[in-house]
Amino acid sequence: MPPVPPYDLIIIGSGQAGNPLADAFHAAGKRVALIERADVGGTCVNTGCTPTKTMVASAEVASLANRAAEYGIHTAAVSADLKAVVARKQAIVDTSRHNNEKRFTQGIDLYRGTAAFTAPKAITVALNAGGTQALTADLLVIDTGLSSTTPRIPGIDTIPYLDNASIMQLDQLPAHLLILGGGYIGLEFAQMFRRFGSQVTVIQDSPRILPHEDPDITEAITQILRDDGITILLDTKATAIAATPTSLTLTCDNHQTLTATHLLVAAGRHPNTQALNLPAAGIATDPKGFIQVDDRLQTSVPGIYATGDVKGGPAFTHIAYDDYRILKANLLEGGSRTTTGRPVPYCVFIDPELGRIGLSETEAHKANIPYELAKIPMSRVARATETGQTRGFLKALVDPATHQILGAAILGAQGGEIMAMLQIAMMGRIPYPDLRDAIFAHPTYAESLNSLFTSLD
Repeated sequence: MPPVPPYDLIIIGSGQAGNPLADAFHAAGKRVALIERADVGGTCVNTGCTPTKTMVASAEVASLANRAAEYGIHTAAVSADLKAVVARKQAIVDTSRHNNEKRFTQGIDLYRGTAAFTAPKAITVALNAGGTQALTADLLVIDTGLSSTTPRIPGIDTIPYLDNASIMQLDQLPAHLLILGGGYIGLEFAQMFRRFGSQVTVIQDSPRILPHEDPDITEAITQILRDDGITILLDTKATAIAATPTSLTLTCDNHQTLTATHLLVAAGRHPNTQALNLPAAGIATDPKGFIQVDDRLQTSVPGIYATGDVKGGPAFTHIAYDDYRILKANLLEGGSRTTTGRPVPYCVFIDPELGRIGLSETEAHKANIPYELAKIPMSRVARATETGQTRGFLKALVDPATHQILGAAILGAQGGEIMAMLQIAMMGRIPYPDLRDAIFAHPTYAESLNSLFTSLD
């Protein structure tokens, strides 16, 4: 295709950092090109937050309906119409994607294809429609995200296994779903499909699910999921997979053999950097392919930045969006924002939710940081008792000398919202006694903070 004049900014990937950054540069009168090889909106919109949490909501309705008798309500037998669940999910995804695509009718040039560097400030796009297009710019941002990793298990390439995207396109409920991986993605889908009516088995190759969380959290979640009817096999490694016309068989290192109808691979994710030809630009990566950046998100090449999951670190939409704010402040507004010291709140959207912020007990022990622990079961929260949501617990670490909140883990109903209240207190440096003695409306989940910090008295 004919050459085009240099752009002020080229963004590779339309994720939750790249899209708003394109808007900001366009609003500042800059010429912007955005390259996307798949659907606009990135992981969050298309295969991550939006679709999974939509389907989680359907699963929660199914669970509550199955518990109706506990509340004195009698219903007919509950069943999941997976086609309808997926259709509802897809309608919400399509709306969100359409909203993301609107920007490309307003002066931002969208190239649908795969980008590869030919020099530090030069890109060639292999267009999805055929042909190539050469592009140049003084500023480039890489926002290409992650993809599901396929484990090296003999036979896995002979079966039609599922990943986090394809499992949400099923139109029939799996009779028995095997899940390789006990991380956030695997557990959300495990509980979801169990609530839809599938038999579910989770295989985790380490002694604990969610191994980066504190042991008391992982033990509680393991028991909750087992109470829900999910089989969880710990310290178990898959060594071979074989398929039959109607099922698949997975052999484990403990000589156990499992037979199921479907397999979900949720055993990690890797950065989408293979096609970028990063060596041509001199962009440094770590051994796993993650792009290395400094605290202002600049790569080893001046003028080239990386945002979101592709640079490693916490793989969360809200972190990617903050990456956008850093680049907007520094590149357009003359600021000096960095990633240093920023909080990393996150939630695991099982039921009950896990909301996490700040220091964990494990981290405190490793760093020899003194702390006092406030901890209560959700059964002590009036609102949880009244709504029948008493599983889980709340805990927070506080500094014994300053009474500042160091971190918290809320495993319970509205766990993410309660965690956010504690995050705001940490941002405002509000000492825990102020929350202990605050007047919160009764009965709300917020009121649990009174009880949580009274446990330190």
